[in-house]
Amino acid sequence: MKNLGEDLARRDFTINALALAEKDNQIEVVDLFKGQEDLANQTIQTVGDPNERFSEDALRLMRAVRFAVCLDNKQVWNLETKTQTAIKHNSQLLQYVSQERIRDELIKIVMSPLGARGIELLRRLELLEYIIPELEAGFNVGQNKHHIYQIYQHNLLSLNYACSKGFSLSVRLAALLHDVAKPQTKKGEGLNSTFYNHEVVGAKITKQILTRLKFPKKDVEQITKLVRFHLFYYNVDEVGESSVRRLLRNVGAENIEELLQVRQSDRKGSGVPKAEPYKLRHLKYLFEKVAKDPISPKMLKINGQDIMEALQIKPGPKVGQILAVILSAVLTDPIKNDREFLFTEINRLGALSDQDLSKLAQSANTEVEQVETKQDQMTKSKYWVS
Repeated sequence: MKNLGEDLARRDFTINALALAEKDNQIEVVDLFKGQEDLANQTIQTVGDPNERFSEDALRLMRAVRFAVCLDNKQVWNLETKTQTAIKHNSQLLQYVSQERIRDELIKIVMSPLGARGIELLRRLELLEYIIPELEAGFNVGQNKHHIYQIYQHNLLSLNYACSKGFSLSVRLAALLHDVAKPQTKKGEGLNSTFYNHEVVGAKITKQILTRLKFPKKDVEQITKLVRFHLFYYNVDEVGESSVRRLLRNVGAENIEELLQVRQSDRKGSGVPKAEPYKLRHLKYLFEKVAKDPISPKMLKINGQDIMEALQIKPGPKVGQILAVILSAVLTDPIKNDREFLFTEINRLGALSDQDLSKLAQSANTEVEQVETKQDQMTKSKYWVS
């Protein structure tokens, strides 16, 4: 650039076309395009001809939306009329922008407290069809008696709740995409329409979307899981620990909290959310309970084979009794879970009469049960369940 004026004239938006210059030992603001006025009025408009600015770099189409929703946590900034018109007119240029650059702008929009309004602004400006057309397919598509909003609206409201709670990017994207397959799985119309397997199909579509947008493989896998299992069924008196273990295994213990957040977002975005604080707390309790390693001799640094070899005995009740007594001792004092100490105990217990060892083992089993009960009570109290 030959001078500052030419440099500023090629900036994207007026609020970004401000500079500081030194004159007579004073610092002054150089504002050739009324950027300060637009800042005060919370207005986004291009420098000069918007068509020229967008043709120079089509990513500016998305950047206009990003600025509109990211510069204020509570209010969307105005898009100047000519700028809006030019965005729509040039929207097709977005298909020539690299997916990586589109992804980065999308992340910034979604991570804004006003992320849901950003997605809607992308749709109204005819940009969403070049970013996530699968999401726009739900616009004006009705649901059933479990929802008062159309599919697209519901997805936005779910995202809005996730944004309001400050949930992670993974949760926000899963909330936005969790029902992305409903338009193509819908059967029937009205209150009794169905969307069978929409979570399965939705997981496949989500993976396609995120892969297309060049998200890291780890993120793709995590968000896809959240979409796939967001519809898990849980009632306190109907779902047992085996079902919870299966869900835990499918989703991964590290993703459970975020899965519950997606479920919360889904329910809040339905328009008819049920208040289920006890069910939610009870489910969290069960997740923690089944995720814990059970109290068993496997926790010890010795096993039954070690006992048989040390005492030169064959398999029988005595082996289990010695393990029970040693386990009780280690639970009381974990530092005792040391092989040298444990072999000393094996020899000491092996020298006892069968009657004395049996009594010790019964007492030890009772103590282990008490520890298990106490741990369970502590976990229950943590989640205020009974």
